[in-house]
Amino acid sequence: MSYHTRSISTSRQHSKFCHIGAALLAAMLMLAVAFPVAAETQWPEEGWQVMPTQQSYAELLESLREAVPAEGMAVVTEAGPTEAAAQRGETIPGNRVVGVFRNDFAVRALRSSVPAMIEAPVRFYVTEQADGTATLSWKTPTHVFAPYAHESDENLLELAKELDAIFMAIAERATQR
Repeated sequence: MSYHTRSISTSRQHSKFCHIGAALLAAMLMLAVAFPVAAETQWPEEGWQVMPTQQSYAELLESLREAVPAEGMAVVTEAGPTEAAAQRGETIPGNRVVGVFRNDFAVRALRSSVPAMIEAPVRFYVTEQADGTATLSWKTPTHVFAPYAHESDENLLELAKELDAIFMAIAERATQR
């Protein structure tokens, strides 16, 4: 009977540890699924510019909105899941895509390549980091329009180079706060 009691006791302890281990594993998995954006963001190396800042998400977004017209361009689109997720009760870091362009660039791009206009507006990407700061990133216009260079005249690449300089000026102005 002593052996049987010990066996039951050992079995209960083993079962207790299994339940604790399973609960810990489940909690860790839920955290990993719930907070994947807390990990360090790995940006593509080719064709991207990435500028971490000390500004908050809201500050950087406002700085960008002010910098765009200051450099002679227009914000033509904005989209992001953060606010819509909040309306559904979800909390995610700030995340906003801001489309920037200007009509004269659109006309020039169309004259060079009709298919290339699918890439307009060229977009900035504002993302909130786990520490509360924000990052400004974008694909360079020369990278965005490169796939269309083979079927267009050299004007499209010249336009893209002009936009590269303008986008860098916008980014520098927006991140100087």
